[in-house]
Amino acid sequence: MAKYSEKAGEKVQAALHEQKEGKLKTGTGKKVTSKKQAVAIGLSEARKAGANVPEKKK
Repeated sequence: MAKYSEKAGEKVQAALHEQKEGKLKTGTGKKVTSKKQAVAIGLSEARKAGANVPEKKK
């Protein structure tokens, strides 16, 4: 099982919070409607920040 860092968890939690408030946007500027999208955005931000996150599934 893959291990996620604490920083990654914080990024995902922040993305979910923004999604719940209706402030989270996709790359094209549309509003995020699902939790799955919010988690994906949070993990993507964590990867860019250098957090320990497993590679994307292909």
